[in-house]
Amino acid sequence: MEKYKAAIVGLGRIASLLEEDTLREKPCTHAGAIAANEDCVLTAGSDTDEERRRLFAEKWQVPVFENATEMLLAHKPQILVIATHPDSHYRYCRLAENHNIPVVICEKPLADNIDSARKIARIAEKENTPTIITNHERRYSQDYIRAKEILDDEKLGRVLAVRSCLYMGKNRRLIDQFWHDGTHLADAIMFLTNSSLKHRRSWGAKLNSRSGTAWLEGELRKEKSKPPVPVIFEIGSERDHLVFEIEFSCEKGRLRIGNGVFEVFESVPSPYAEKFRSLKNTGETFTGPTGYFSNMLKDAVSCVRDSKLKPRSGAIDGLRVIEYLNRVRRWK
Repeated sequence: MEKYKAAIVGLGRIASLLEEDTLREKPCTHAGAIAANEDCVLTAGSDTDEERRRLFAEKWQVPVFENATEMLLAHKPQILVIATHPDSHYRYCRLAENHNIPVVICEKPLADNIDSARKIARIAEKENTPTIITNHERRYSQDYIRAKEILDDEKLGRVLAVRSCLYMGKNRRLIDQFWHDGTHLADAIMFLTNSSLKHRRSWGAKLNSRSGTAWLEGELRKEKSKPPVPVIFEIGSERDHLVFEIEFSCEKGRLRIGNGVFEVFESVPSPYAEKFRSLKNTGETFTGPTGYFSNMLKDAVSCVRDSKLKPRSGAIDGLRVIEYLNRVRRWK
């Protein structure tokens, strides 16, 4: 059976270099996922940086190009991965459209501004244009998929409130942490609750600060007939550790999920006081592998085979996150 050809533009960390991290679940890069997929073959890479081209060619034994257009003309891939800086995502999506690429995998955030994100979404909405997948990897991760099953089944009752925490850099500006890493948090919350996320207000440290802690208040809306669910984000600098967590407070329990975290608590008669109920850990855990990159590429392959198929994480999902992040950024 003929394999689908895949090529990558932007040959940095998420494209290839992180595959050298001995602690990360593999595959953890686009090149690694392509190489591990029996239906795909990595045919080429493109980057304006000469050293990155050299490293990529040595590791994957494929031709590399300084110019992405030349790469597409030479190799005509069915899948194009865009792993460049967000300010170039729209340009490369247009390039993919012009070269009739069936499927595009675009790194998050979908774009660096709301106008470009909307333009990318419009490309995906048109007839005979690329299916665009936004790499919101938690949508493809088995632990988050399991968490969604629990919340969808309402085993813990309705979600009543959401809290999340993000520490992703000791000296990074808070808004930069939230724009680049909070992208995953915001999308994961919307994915897990089948809701849209709205920003209301911020307090604490200024979002353009490199120190302190900021809190973002928002709400989830699912149906007009139901009350919104309050959401609180905590974003902090000055920590020497990374934290990425979401906690769902429900009628009959609590679910907490994040990097290295999967905990489910259920309401039981309290062992500490009569006529009260307490939360008890159910003991359910998730030990992996999550398959987050492998599942994303499987989705891309399915979309090549069926152009009418909607990906699990499409351009419209990427746009919804950018709309939310744009409101947050305006408050800084």
